[in-house]
Amino acid sequence: MVEEHRHPFLKGLSKHRGAPPTAIVIFGASGDLTSRKLIPAMYNLAVDNLLPSDFFLVGYGRKPIPDEEYRAHAQRSVDEFSRRSMNTEIWDRMGSQVFYQSGGYDDPDAFLQLAKRLESLEKEVGRTLQLLFYISTPPQVFGSILKNLGLSGLAKRNINTPLFTKVIVEKPFGKDLSTAQRLNQVILQQFEEKQVYRIDHYLGKETVQDLLVHRFANAIFEPIWKREFVDCVQITVAEELGVGSRGGYYDQSGALRDMIQNHTMQLLSLIAMEPPVSLDPEAIRDEKVKVIKAIQPLALNVEDSDVVRARYDAGLIGGNPVPGYLDAKGIPDDSATETYAALRLSINNWRWKGVPFYLRSGKRMARRVSEIAIQFKRPPGILFSEGTRFDLAPNTMVLRIQPDEGSTLLLNAKVPGLETRTQPVKMHFHYETTFGSNTPEAYERLILDSMIGDNTLFIRGDETEASWKLVTPVLEHWSACGVDGLEKYAAGSWGPLASERLLWTNGHEWRRPGF
Repeated sequence: MVEEHRHPFLKGLSKHRGAPPTAIVIFGASGDLTSRKLIPAMYNLAVDNLLPSDFFLVGYGRKPIPDEEYRAHAQRSVDEFSRRSMNTEIWDRMGSQVFYQSGGYDDPDAFLQLAKRLESLEKEVGRTLQLLFYISTPPQVFGSILKNLGLSGLAKRNINTPLFTKVIVEKPFGKDLSTAQRLNQVILQQFEEKQVYRIDHYLGKETVQDLLVHRFANAIFEPIWKREFVDCVQITVAEELGVGSRGGYYDQSGALRDMIQNHTMQLLSLIAMEPPVSLDPEAIRDEKVKVIKAIQPLALNVEDSDVVRARYDAGLIGGNPVPGYLDAKGIPDDSATETYAALRLSINNWRWKGVPFYLRSGKRMARRVSEIAIQFKRPPGILFSEGTRFDLAPNTMVLRIQPDEGSTLLLNAKVPGLETRTQPVKMHFHYETTFGSNTPEAYERLILDSMIGDNTLFIRGDETEASWKLVTPVLEHWSACGVDGLEKYAAGSWGPLASERLLWTNGHEWRRPGF
């Protein structure tokens, strides 16, 4: 039995850090993301007493579903996907406030009916609710939903009060610069920028949030976080999985759009940005935009290109044979889509001038891992430089995003014995060992932040356009080339040889991720 004094949500109080009474409307209510991530995230917020007492979840979709049936669907989602087991007392309280509204995404009348449903909830509790619309649908209907939120009056409701409407938009934020600009135009026709939360779940991960703490709460790091001491930076986002049942979607996207333009660029901006003047969300987002705009255009039509793309062939994953990309369901035989992309970036500012940033992401790679490696310059070859007894490696700070979240510092140490010999050693910090394994999931933090109006971990419109401005010329170049220049790599490897050559130019090599 849960004690009421420990769970204010059960008795109608709120231990929340400022969230007003809220109704969240999820467009795409029966979708995979909603079932696997969003509903379990809200349940875990309830367990942690972080939902306001007057909290409502309204699922919206085309298929008519009775409220009770949708509540049962939501309960099954919690049972199957929540990081915590079901607490029936908490769920009974939360489940009684789950509803469903059917209607088309392009039907203005359906949105008027939605507005009436929300008004009836407000009458029921006798107070005004903050409205939070979560667009978890295919991007083809983003425009219709945004337009109808505007036509129904829901978008600008209470705009001049603290309870103004908010909207969360899932990626992709366009497929190139022009479509991203058009999407931002559509959004800003109905909403003000302060109302918009462009969500990238990577920013909700604990270790991504910890990047700012690593840099700015530890005085030993920030003084050497610059070109005088850093030799290169490597960012890897690797997946073991192939395209699975997403072949049709993925073939229209590819690794550059699917991972690098968003997730990987977010990691780069946090690791490379200048210190913000405060923890104010806009101060942090200003610095992220500045560093992305400082990245130099990529060289494409030269022998020493800044980009490499490749597609996986058949190989071994975990000792088991897996087919190549062209054998996956939904992939045309003449596909020129990359499943691996690597970039060499140069940031033209005072801090990073001359320091190469290497980014790579791919499917069917040797292991699933996301990490940032800051490799420092070697000491001058005066001591410990002669003979084979000195095994030295460059000092490297590795920040692991997933899995085995934590950080490692690579140092050189003396091997015990009468002879002076050296060997690289690693100092480890693991989140699970220090803080336990039941870490909140990314969507819990992001939904919570959107309710309280903290947009630090969300992407601003000019930020997504700056990122697309960098990668769109690459996409256009690859489209013009077709399969020419599309390298191959075996599933279960770390990518094509061409990506190694990307680093050899500067005397570097890719690390093999692993603590």
